[in-house]
Amino acid sequence: MEKNAVRFAEDLMKRYPRASSYPYKNWSYPQGFLLWGFIRLYEATGRQDFYDYVLDYCREQVSETGEIAEFEGDTLDDIMTASVVVWAYSVTKQEAYRKAAKTVRKAFDGYPRNPDGGFWHGKDRPGEMWVDGVFMGLMFLTRYGKYLDETDASFQETIHQLSVIFDRCQKDKTGLLYHAYSEGGKAPWAGKVTHCSPEVWSEGLGWYAMILVEALGLLPEDYPNRARIEEQLRLLCRDLVKVQGDVSGLWYQVVDKPGFPRNFYDTSGSAMFVYTLKKALDLKLIQGDCYEDAVSRGYAGILSKCVMGMDGHIHVQDACNGLCVQNNYDIYVDYTRTVDAQEAVAAVLLALTAVEYGASLT
Repeated sequence: MEKNAVRFAEDLMKRYPRASSYPYKNWSYPQGFLLWGFIRLYEATGRQDFYDYVLDYCREQVSETGEIAEFEGDTLDDIMTASVVVWAYSVTKQEAYRKAAKTVRKAFDGYPRNPDGGFWHGKDRPGEMWVDGVFMGLMFLTRYGKYLDETDASFQETIHQLSVIFDRCQKDKTGLLYHAYSEGGKAPWAGKVTHCSPEVWSEGLGWYAMILVEALGLLPEDYPNRARIEEQLRLLCRDLVKVQGDVSGLWYQVVDKPGFPRNFYDTSGSAMFVYTLKKALDLKLIQGDCYEDAVSRGYAGILSKCVMGMDGHIHVQDACNGLCVQNNYDIYVDYTRTVDAQEAVAAVLLALTAVEYGASLT
């Protein structure tokens, strides 16, 4: 019987015959995130149509001379999809992809930072570090270092960015992180003392969780300061299982406030957590029945949110699109939920693939 990940991917290719038609732009992080699901599924199954789906997008976006027409490099969101271009180079060795990746890498040279070196989420957001952003920037940078150039510099930067975001956004002494940090507390959502946003948002924490295991899959085991990132992951995994829904197997939109008014189970963040826990188990970075059980219950919870519609397509329920950083709890939990939120669809594909086939160790 066909596995759920394959069925879902086949359905997505019918709905979006070209990945560039996936919401919300031709070139932005949703395409990159979705295509990593297809990459992982291709690696697991060897199916040519999944491989072609990714490479067709790369051929469409990258010219023969290595230019990416819509790449601007003004935000970390804009950089993330180039991680797929690095993968394309690693499997094809085509010069155009190498040139395109090197162009994206140059965007970091003048990219704005806080005094501690932390990247701004975007050039139009002075002093703001978002937990989403470490995923967006480091998905590219880690792979650029692994497969192209400047290995040591890329890996050092990866560890530095993950360390900074943890130091700035850690909630109390847990492994959970607030959504964002504002240098000098200038953002309207920033706390007077912590300069952090007020809540632990599930999807933001999910981006952070995923880049931890992605980076650890690429960093050599003896790499300097790797142990600190491993500890961040273990703390996070420890605290995630504490706040997982007993019956649903999912996690709340505001992660650390289960049962609070109008708080709901968020499919997007939940899928990211399932992926993270499964990959951490497969990398042997965590172990124990509590984590195996969390993955199993989370997987079941995700499937409960995937509903066959009257149109014959599989639809993902209960997630939000493009939430950004918000000023208070009420906005986080009352934000409009969308069927087939772009982040949730991609996260579900990755989670299903990891659980059903095993997570890629790189």
